[in-house]
Amino acid sequence: MEAVLEQVGQLPALLAVSRSALVRDWDPLTLDRALEWARYFQHLHDRFRSRPRLREALGRRLRRGQPSPLLGFPHLGRCPQLLGLALLENRALSPAACRRLLHSLLQPARVEADPEPRSLELLARRKAASRLLGLPRGPLRAPEGLEPQVRAEAQLLVSRLREEEEEEQEAKPAGEAAGRLAWLSGVLELLPQPRAFEVVAAALLLVRQGSGAEQARDRAQGGNSLGGNQASATGDDCSAGPLLSWLLGNLERFSAFCLFLPGSLLASLAGHYSQFSKPYLDLLTGWGSHLIYDPLQGQWVKSCLDKAGLSWEELRERFSCLCQGSALLRGQTQAALKLLKAQNGDFKVRGLSVWTDLLMEVEDLPGSRVNDI
Repeated sequence: MEAVLEQVGQLPALLAVSRSALVRDWDPLTLDRALEWARYFQHLHDRFRSRPRLREALGRRLRRGQPSPLLGFPHLGRCPQLLGLALLENRALSPAACRRLLHSLLQPARVEADPEPRSLELLARRKAASRLLGLPRGPLRAPEGLEPQVRAEAQLLVSRLREEEEEEQEAKPAGEAAGRLAWLSGVLELLPQPRAFEVVAAALLLVRQGSGAEQARDRAQGGNSLGGNQASATGDDCSAGPLLSWLLGNLERFSAFCLFLPGSLLASLAGHYSQFSKPYLDLLTGWGSHLIYDPLQGQWVKSCLDKAGLSWEELRERFSCLCQGSALLRGQTQAALKLLKAQNGDFKVRGLSVWTDLLMEVEDLPGSRVNDI
């Protein structure tokens, strides 16, 4: 067992090398040996996953000497995918080795004893394909319109969170929720902040999109739909929980997230997640409170130009998106505006209260009904 522990201890070094310029000297045979080691680590995971004491020992060995606990026992089961994706993003990899890597990722899956296909292997292939296509980047849209590379990364992230949850349910160690959040934070910190925001938003939408599709199938099948929906909700909580905790646990990060992403996408998140909608409305309220009316320009302007926040036009667009969402979200948004309007003097003409003006604006939207202005 000591020899196995020593071998597992080499995984962090293998992944570090795969991200470095040292792979410039790798030929196809060297790449094959690295992938063989990755498959060996995956075999160890499959062999010891049902043995809690050995799982714990291997996890401790993986974490030894790491600056932060980014790797744990569940990662052994994903070694081929982790190594493949790291190499795929490393421009130093030689053309010959890169062709061998792409062939290993894109070739049809081999028939294994496990009848359930490895979803992460499929996701790795999708990401490889999106890299090869080199599609131009565009604005992040609704779930069905996600830019392929963002969608692939979001699917991979959600799959990892779900697989780690399954692993943790088997072992039931203490403090795993905090460990999962620490792992997620470490992964997202490796991405540029705008990219991390896109991936997190896409992952949250994909989780809810998958839940909707599963519930639709359950309703069509009938019979056991209640149990199916409850299971789906549990799975969603496990996947979305760490993402929401990462996002909402830091006000500066959450503010930057809401400044960067478009209002339509944020409204979609608010409509799907009640944990998101209230902090988002509170943030919009704070930004609106810093607007003052300029009679010379005849419009609302920022009271402090060098402070982060939204302009009048941007704030109006955000509230309009919320009021064009579900009936529940529209009602919550209008109720919040009515309360703010009442607290700010309950004016009924423009130019005196930003909340009165916003309420008048959303009243003109199709499908919106705001009374007693």
